[in-house]
Amino acid sequence: MKVADVIVGAEESFDNLLKRFNKKVQQDRILAELRRREHYEKPSVRRKRKRAASRRGAARVRK
Repeated sequence: MKVADVIVGAEESFDNLLKRFNKKVQQDRILAELRRREHYEKPSVRRKRKRAASRRGAARVRK
């Protein structure tokens, strides 16, 4: 799992630091990965979910 590194700038407020940290976490998709790993998912369920996502993407492209 990745770690989000944010370096504190001189005279930087905590609000700005927190905003940059949250943006970094979203860009690195850390929370999405954490939610995905929260519970074990059987390989058959994982394949079924990926196929459904693929179908949704294909339907979105056709519109």
